[in-house]
Amino acid sequence: MNEIVDPAQETVESSQQAFTRAFPRGFAVEVLQVYSGPPTIAYKFRHWGYMEGPFKGHAPTGERVEFFGMAIFHVDEEMRLEKVEFFYERGDFLASFLKGAPTDGASATSSLCPIMANE
Repeated sequence: MNEIVDPAQETVESSQQAFTRAFPRGFAVEVLQVYSGPPTIAYKFRHWGYMEGPFKGHAPTGERVEFFGMAIFHVDEEMRLEKVEFFYERGDFLASFLKGAPTDGASATSSLCPIMANE
């Protein structure tokens, strides 16, 4: 199975470029609920935008892409970040990018699991 994003090959720059191209109007983050205050700040968020550009060989869909997650920020006495943790379902989020038709000659199912490819 091919991955749409290979963490071993991705850089901050290549990731930024891919998302900037796919979401030319931006990819907003919205804090939905804050569960605890400093020094450990836990909150629920929604990240969303409209896929109006291509993403790694898949055509834009124009659809809203969104995902929900949790984050934990650990800060020191001066409110400086010491550690950041994000929790979300990566697979569900990235699957939304595969809805667009392939633009680089790849099979429409090349990044999907074999079970999905047979449907």
